Amino acid sequence: MEECISVFDMLKIGVGPSSSHTLGPWRAAERFLTELREATIFTEVTRIKIDLYGSLSLTGKGHATDLAVMLGLSGQDPEYIPIANINSIIQNIENTNTILLGDEKNIPFYFLQDIVFNKNFLPFHANALTFTAYLSDEKEYASTFYSIGGGFVVKEERVNAKEKVKIKCAFPYPIDKATELLAICRQKNKSISEIVFENEKSMRSEDTIDHELLRIWHTMLECMYIGCHSEGILPGGLNVRRRAFDMHQNLIGLSNYNSPQSWLEEIRKTEVKFRQILQWVSTFALAVNEVNAALGRVVTAPTNGSAGVIPAVLMYYLVIENHQAGNKEIKKFLMVAGEIGSIFKKGSTISAAMGGCQAEIGVSSAMAAAALCEVMGGTPEQVLMAAEIAMEHHLGLTCDPIAGLVQIPCIERNTMGAIKAINAAELALQTDPKNAKVPLDKVVDTMWQTAKDMNNKYKETSEGGLAIAVNMADC
Repeated sequence: MEECISVFDMLKIGVGPSSSHTLGPWRAAERFLTELREATIFTEVTRIKIDLYGSLSLTGKGHATDLAVMLGLSGQDPEYIPIANINSIIQNIENTNTILLGDEKNIPFYFLQDIVFNKNFLPFHANALTFTAYLSDEKEYASTFYSIGGGFVVKEERVNAKEKVKIKCAFPYPIDKATELLAICRQKNKSISEIVFENEKSMRSEDTIDHELLRIWHTMLECMYIGCHSEGILPGGLNVRRRAFDMHQNLIGLSNYNSPQSWLEEIRKTEVKFRQILQWVSTFALAVNEVNAALGRVVTAPTNGSAGVIPAVLMYYLVIENHQAGNKEIKKFLMVAGEIGSIFKKGSTISAAMGGCQAEIGVSSAMAAAALCEVMGGTPEQVLMAAEIAMEHHLGLTCDPIAGLVQIPCIERNTMGAIKAINAAELALQTDPKNAKVPLDKVVDTMWQTAKDMNNKYKETSEGGLAIAVNMADC
């Protein structure tokens, strides 16, 4: 059985601020509830304890890991929970010292005691958590999960940490490497997005694919819209002031609109000199990651920390490059982005706790560059070149969030990743692929080797880099 990763695995709708530290633990809690029900012991649970290990422990507070597991154990779905309900659910747990397990059964829960931050690392992956349920017959049931990046959660330990998760399906065109993807495109005389579409059809109907891709886009668009219209200070204690609002106001002035789509149309009418283009792309990326930092709803692309790159580049294409573009181009863009992301996930990592920020911003920039290249008319060879160029210039990027928050330097890094993606796509479009010296697969392999060589201080532990050079008191 080949490893089949869907576009919808790479582009997930969820709640910020982190896919590996928030969405993953949230999903792990849901899976633990499922295990309890399948073992027919759910009704016997009298107490639950959660042990967080490694990076989940070191930066869990800043990433809201503790809140995520409480919400997951409460039976809330990160894709659909009303954002406005999050605070009240958490406050109720803290005030009453109880949790409504699976939205069904009240049990005692003392979050300061029942969520334990263990700084030691488990051997398999830097992001580990163990749930222990205490039963009425004095027995216990424990289960350990690993959040391996992008909201992916696994249990079984594997030979290495390259996240080789065998998802049971059978794509007509199984792909692990860029060379395989290119060979199939040439053999079938199809674009990358067309190959991806054929694979997706083996799992769901065409109508479902179209609907879900557009739901992802509308979530991205709404996220940018919210971020551009929200003022104030981000939570967490760093006193980071939102910037997208002011930048947006300076760019759009007194334009008249009343919805995300009419907003998009108004942006198309604005001045687009080079400086304005830089400012618009940066504003879109900032907007998304400011929403993410405030526990808002974003699309993991491929992670929450890098969620601003792909929507910013897609928005750039729609409002600046091609005013005639619509749903057809949006769907192509997202399918190509998802496929490139899956190649990195299979061959390297999308977890900053394993590979630093090259695994997040680097991969998202490569995804966006490839997608932009295809919708701008690039050949499959040029599309893969665009992804390679974008990642090549992110190799070695560290993850050193100040105070463990997905704010500094994470938010600004999304603007850099988006601009690099646009540049990479343009370079690829102007280059004969025959003259390319570095194939995408070599960059994927190099990224993984770099990840293995990188000091753990720079892998989302907040134990090195800016995280120790700048402290809360400086802010």
